[in-house]
Amino acid sequence: MTIIQITPGAGAMYCGVCIRDNALVAILRRMGHQVVMVPLYLPFTLDEADQSAGTPIFFSGINVYLEQKSALFRRAPKWFHNLFTSRSLLKWVARKAARTRAEDLGDLTLSMLRGEEGRQARELDQLIAWLKTQPRPDVICLSTALLIGLARRLKSELHCPVVCQFQGEEYFLDALPEPARSACWQTLAERAADADLFVTPTKYFGELMQRRLSLPAEKLRVSFNGISLSGYGDGWRVTSDGDGVQTPESNLPTPSPVTRHPSPSLGYFARMCKEKGLDTLVEAFIALRQRDRVKDLKLRIGGGCGPADEPFINALRERLSEAGLLGEVTFHPNLDRAAKLEFLRSLTVFSVPALYGEAFGLYVIEALAAGVPVVHPRTGPFPELIEATGGGILCAPADPQALAGAIEELLLDPKRARALGEAGRRAVIEKFSAEAMAGETVRLLEGVCSSPKS
Repeated sequence: MTIIQITPGAGAMYCGVCIRDNALVAILRRMGHQVVMVPLYLPFTLDEADQSAGTPIFFSGINVYLEQKSALFRRAPKWFHNLFTSRSLLKWVARKAARTRAEDLGDLTLSMLRGEEGRQARELDQLIAWLKTQPRPDVICLSTALLIGLARRLKSELHCPVVCQFQGEEYFLDALPEPARSACWQTLAERAADADLFVTPTKYFGELMQRRLSLPAEKLRVSFNGISLSGYGDGWRVTSDGDGVQTPESNLPTPSPVTRHPSPSLGYFARMCKEKGLDTLVEAFIALRQRDRVKDLKLRIGGGCGPADEPFINALRERLSEAGLLGEVTFHPNLDRAAKLEFLRSLTVFSVPALYGEAFGLYVIEALAAGVPVVHPRTGPFPELIEATGGGILCAPADPQALAGAIEELLLDPKRARALGEAGRRAVIEKFSAEAMAGETVRLLEGVCSSPKS
């Protein structure tokens, strides 16, 4: 198949959606499919080779913003418009800018959802003109429903179906101010008719968005996200199953050599922010140290951290200092892939007690791929992921004491912790690898392309 994958970039920040889509494109190409990965807004920051290399960045983040704010800029000549599309400039802007907040983006989000009727219609024209110079696609994939505004004209101009992925849009949209929030939800529901299929990474999030958008059940499919297992184990490789889908061997990979810390380590790896429950985990760690049943427990915090996150991190440092435990906690922001894998394999137990219902939670799969058992709140996608992997236990949401109790339960039972970690690791290989994700993606896309409705 010839596939167009359209994915928004996050600039200087690591982004789970970008990493997921990049891994998917790499495997699809390895399977023999012709895939063009198109970045929007900003360049990707990835922990593997960039599959969009050589492709222009469309809907330049600078232009999108200026078009929203300035009628004069919308009428500017093409040469002036093109000044703000270079990767080097966009990378520089991304490094300097703080993370944008949903509450500041209501009008812009609504305009993008309106597609050809929005203020960024010029950007859509340029994207379509470029796509017409490429091999005709069999299908176009949008990595988030926030791009649904592109679907109508993409279908009409390129004469192919459009498949849209759900990736946690509810939390962002609900954070928008009124009246933009209601207008965005209404527009998304209306524009949902333009997509031929929606793919959700968990049943939980699919049912949620189906209710919010009044989607017919036949337009929704569940397909787990997956990760590249490269580097997680020396023995990991893939073989063909005869249908072009790559599947892992049945044997469990041998873990790569790693230096284990002599003390037990509780770990977190996600964006360092309140929404991911990092302060809840810090309070649970303080409670664990005060109980002192697990001797010399350390807390290791890793993940994305930008300028907007620094005040929150500084407040956590002050809290840990007040408790006399700052020296027992280490922070590891913005790690590359090799450092991330070393970080994960050094942990004893892993937890990201997110406060909201994420669409998936890729970090759960990353920890389990390293053989580390997880403890997560009984909310959002976590019960579904724990059931599918057998790699951890659940606790009450937003409750530091309950979280501390569940973590302590595993730390005091190393045999059970190891068994959960191994079960999770096997499940990731079987169900949550990039190869498994790509195989299911191909099946879904072929179904859409063969449908009479397409």
